[in-house]
Amino acid sequence: MVHIEKISKIDKKEVLAILQSFWGDSKIVIHNEIFDVMSLDGIKAVDNNQLSGICHYRISDKECEILTLASLNPGQGIGSALLKEVEWFALNAGCHLICLTTTNDNLNALGFYQKHGYQLTALYPKQVYISRQLKPEIPEIGYHGIPIRDELRLEKKLK
Repeated sequence: MVHIEKISKIDKKEVLAILQSFWGDSKIVIHNEIFDVMSLDGIKAVDNNQLSGICHYRISDKECEILTLASLNPGQGIGSALLKEVEWFALNAGCHLICLTTTNDNLNALGFYQKHGYQLTALYPKQVYISRQLKPEIPEIGYHGIPIRDELRLEKKLK
């Protein structure tokens, strides 16, 4: 049974390993801004006493932005459990909107979020070229052999 809890300092090493495997390190670039994810609020999914997923977010001006969401065991409901929990946090913090940004190659994420009620609201063509100036390690080719070029914003209104 998966349960969700806040990420604590004890989790630092494991969380960093997950961030490195998904994003290369703890720094991510979204909309020309560098985030050191280790300094942000986050939640973790624990399954059979094993860390099985993470999600980092920030809340500002009644809006919650998801900055990372990673499941170590896709298809097991871990991402959905993390998403449900961060939406609950956002709602209880008075947020009216939850959003995130992904890249054009991340077809699995696009499908996952749309399945959970998120809508595409913006396309930022060639934004990743600009992001590479801040983080040159961003690969040229992403999932499914698709060149990584654009950022896409998805949003969901909270009730």
